[in-house]
Amino acid sequence: MKIEQLYTGCLAQGAYYIESDGEVAIIDPLRETQQYVDIANKNNAKIKYILETHFHADFVSGHVDLAKKTGATIVFGPGASTDYAIHSAKDGEELKLGKITIKVLHTPGHTLESVTYLLIDEDGKDHAIFSGDTLFLGDVGRPDLAIKSDLTKEDLAAMLYDSLRNKIMTLSDDVIVYPAHGAGSACGKNLSKETVGVLGEQKRTNYALRADMTKAEFVKEVLDGIAPPPQYFAKNAMMNKMGYDAFDTILNTGDTPLTPEEFEALANHESALILDVRHQDDFVKEHIPNSIFIGLKGQFAPWVGALITDIKQPILLVVPEGKSAEAVTRLSRVGYDNTLGYLEGGIDAWKKAGKETETLESISAEEFANRANSNDLNILDVRKDGEYKSMHLENAQHFALDYINEQMNEVDRDKTYYVHCAGGYRSVIAASILKARGFQNLVDIAGGFGAIQKTDLPTTDFVCPSTL
Repeated sequence: MKIEQLYTGCLAQGAYYIESDGEVAIIDPLRETQQYVDIANKNNAKIKYILETHFHADFVSGHVDLAKKTGATIVFGPGASTDYAIHSAKDGEELKLGKITIKVLHTPGHTLESVTYLLIDEDGKDHAIFSGDTLFLGDVGRPDLAIKSDLTKEDLAAMLYDSLRNKIMTLSDDVIVYPAHGAGSACGKNLSKETVGVLGEQKRTNYALRADMTKAEFVKEVLDGIAPPPQYFAKNAMMNKMGYDAFDTILNTGDTPLTPEEFEALANHESALILDVRHQDDFVKEHIPNSIFIGLKGQFAPWVGALITDIKQPILLVVPEGKSAEAVTRLSRVGYDNTLGYLEGGIDAWKKAGKETETLESISAEEFANRANSNDLNILDVRKDGEYKSMHLENAQHFALDYINEQMNEVDRDKTYYVHCAGGYRSVIAASILKARGFQNLVDIAGGFGAIQKTDLPTTDFVCPSTL
């Protein structure tokens, strides 16, 4: 028996390759599926099942493409309805894979069709669970993402309580837990940085698995502090349910080199968004007017999904050399399939063609402190709510990047704003969006709050209202 976790850091997502006696099951595959085919071919094995733990909301799964390539059966949990052929498994159904058995445990709560796959080894022993978004390390799945459900999030949270206690917590402590996500995913609140654990440890340490916890307490704690889901979640879930264009087609179209003239013509005539995915320092130094920065070296795909509201938006790419295919691939993972091509030769080619570029003013934390100590400055803190509440600059305006499209009317086009995040990535994203929307008086603070804390500027800690 062979189990391999294929973890993708940008999405904080774990797919799984399971092999026994020449037969393979892939659990929750990513959009680009050739990697799974290659592993199976290398091992002289055949992919028999594609096991989906639920309709994923945070990424587009590769199940449809992989089934077409391999002839494998796509398996979903009870009640799943799709626009393509699947096997909707029954609760307790056993799937044979070589010398091992995979038992389907229906665990609704995160979504109605959610399942946990229990792997029973050659000796008939419960070996591991592939828990999808039902159970994470340190947390459980959020219960507010069901597609077109008449049930409330409280109803689903109550279902999740029952699923955990009746289907998962009854298993032995030594059962290995393989979750679908780790820290960084928006599918839970308190996910561990670890990506593999054991059930006994989760029973001892996971707040949602406390033995003395009532259902009412569970519902309250699971829902407490849960942020609204990113806008692309529902769109990705529907793509996973209805199907999508083949990834190879998307890659062939999107990974097309364009001359500056072709690039500019498409930007003008197709109303295409120019997305610059280079490092933030390169964008600050020079960029195409009205382009948006979201760098590949950060949490690229989730930020694209959160900030580009039209999933069918035509996109033109400005990329580091040799990174065009990666950018198209990572866009497609969250359903942005309408990439038209990339600027061949990058900014240098653009300038050689005599076309205009712009810069973004960026200053060090020390320079910012000098200015702030002698002037009243307008400061935008674009970090997440929890980061801001933990500690922030006095007089800083909280302007979370997650909600920038909804908060645009909270800033004044005639004022100069100093923008910072934690380390310098998100502030440039925010500044680029504001700049493209006509806000010209923007100054980025390089190094973000981490650098600002090393200066003498006063900060404010969050004080819980109950202690006042």
